[in-house]
Amino acid sequence: MTAPAPMLPIQQALSARLSGDEDLQALITGVFDFVPEKQAYPFVVIGEATETPDNRHGGFGRQTSVTLHVWSQYRGYTQALQIGAIITGLLDHQPLPIAGLDWISTRFEFSQTLTDPEPPGDIRHLVLRYRITTEQSS
Repeated sequence: MTAPAPMLPIQQALSARLSGDEDLQALITGVFDFVPEKQAYPFVVIGEATETPDNRHGGFGRQTSVTLHVWSQYRGYTQALQIGAIITGLLDHQPLPIAGLDWISTRFEFSQTLTDPEPPGDIRHLVLRYRITTEQSS
């Protein structure tokens, strides 16, 4: 038997963690995997993910790298970086209950600031990536 694919339960766990934090919710208009048209800024998107095997003798595991996106129209990166700092505090090295899987670790991998070049050029984008290691539940 192989381990269940963790992408969906990880996405659900991340959404629950981020949506359930009052400090983060006070700064954003929502956490999405699909952004509604005309969504007010700032908001967070649970984006792309990659999954690789992380098996051990007698057990199945996965490493899932998940990209989160913070979108802001604040002048400069201050708002996006403040939101990113809260997200990293909620995820990096913090236990994450994931349905059907045993959580092993969550590690911050990188962040990058970007400016949307399309006119009017007032959209700031912070990319965050985390690696989540899981194993098949015992």
